[in-house]
Amino acid sequence: MTELLVKLFVKDSKNIKDNSVRANYGNLGSITGIVCNLMLCVFKIVIGSIVGSISITADGLNNLSDMGSSVITMVGFKLSNKPADSDHPFGHGRMEYMSAFIVAILILLVGFELLKSSVTALINQTPAPTYSLISIIILAVSILLKFWMFLFNRKIGKKIESDSLIATAQDCLNDVVATAVILLAAGVTYFFNPPFNLDAVMGIAVAIFILISGINTAKETLNSILGAPPEKELIENIEKSIMSYPEFVGIHDLIIHNYGPGRQFASVHVEVPQDIDIVKCHEQIDLCEKKIGEELDIQLVIHMDPIDINNETVTNTKNELSRGLKIIDENLTLHDFRMTPECDTRTNLIFDVVIPSSCKLSEKELNKKICEIAKLINPTFCCVITFDRNFIGE
Repeated sequence: MTELLVKLFVKDSKNIKDNSVRANYGNLGSITGIVCNLMLCVFKIVIGSIVGSISITADGLNNLSDMGSSVITMVGFKLSNKPADSDHPFGHGRMEYMSAFIVAILILLVGFELLKSSVTALINQTPAPTYSLISIIILAVSILLKFWMFLFNRKIGKKIESDSLIATAQDCLNDVVATAVILLAAGVTYFFNPPFNLDAVMGIAVAIFILISGINTAKETLNSILGAPPEKELIENIEKSIMSYPEFVGIHDLIIHNYGPGRQFASVHVEVPQDIDIVKCHEQIDLCEKKIGEELDIQLVIHMDPIDINNETVTNTKNELSRGLKIIDENLTLHDFRMTPECDTRTNLIFDVVIPSSCKLSEKELNKKICEIAKLINPTFCCVITFDRNFIGE
C-alpha cells in the first residue's frame, strides 16, 4: 500500500536528496494523516459520547490533535523547503525539526488531558461506561488503521530521514497502544462487568505511556534543534574518504554543522608532509571536497596543516607524549606537533590537545600534568599547548 501511494503521488521518488521530492514525501504523509485521523476522530467521538466512555472520547480527541500534527508537519515541510535568503543564508531546513518538536508538545498535552480526566473520574467515582459491540469493533478497526499509519510514516520517515515523520510514526504507535488498552477495558467491561471503573484506570495507564513517549520525542527533536553530534557512521565515512588520498597523513578538528536534512556543512584540518608540492596538495584538497560533496551531500572545507614526518626525533617524541596523554585520559589526543631544535637547556614542544567531553580536568590541570609528563621524557622539554574541544560527540 505504501509503495503504491508513493508511486502515485511522489514523482521521481528515488531522488530523495532533492528537496522538492522530500517535500512531496512529507505532503503525502501529512495528507494521509489528516484524512485517516479525521475519520477516526469522528467515529470515536460519536461512539464515546453515545456509550459515555471517557477513554474513547479522549482517544477521539487525540486523533483530532494528530490531525493537527499532520497539518503542522505539512507546513513544516513547506517552510523548510524555502530557498535561502539574506536573513537565512543556510536555508530554512531546521523548520522541519521545529514542526517535529511541536508534534511532541501536542503529544504531551494529550497525555496530560487524558491523565487529568481519568484521575477525575476515579476521584468522583464516575460509573464505568457501557460498551456496545459496535464500539468494540470500531476500536479494533482503529488499531489496525493506526498500526498501518505507524508503518507508513516510519517507512517514508526513515527513507528521507525526516524527524517530523518519525515523530508522527511514534505518535501513531502510541495510539495503537492507547486504543488497544481501551479495547481491553471495553472487552473486560462488556463480558465481566467489574465493580470499579476500569475505563478510568486504563485511561491513567495510557496517559502515562503517552507522556513518557512525548518526553522522549521532545528530547530527540530538541537535540536536533540545539545541535546534536553527527552520526558515528557519517564521521567514519568522512574520515575514510579523506584518508583515501595518499598525500594526507592525518585529520583533526572535524566540525559538522547541520541546518536541516540535506543542508550540512563541515570543516576539517588535514595534515600533509611539510615538503609536499603545494599546488598538487591544493588540487587533491579540491578533489576531496568535491568527492565528499557528491557522495555524502556535505559542503566541506579543508584546512591544510603541514607537519614534519621525516624527522625521527620529532616522530618519536610525539609518540611518547601521545602515550603519556593516554595515562591522563584515554580519549586525549594531540595534533599539529612541532618541535624546536633540541638544546641543552630548553626545547619547545608546540602542539594542540583535543579535550574530550568526558574529561573532568580543567585546562590548567591538564597543562600541568602534560608538562610533567614531557619533563619525564626529557628535562629540557617545555610545552606550548593550545587546547581544542571535540565537536563530534566523542
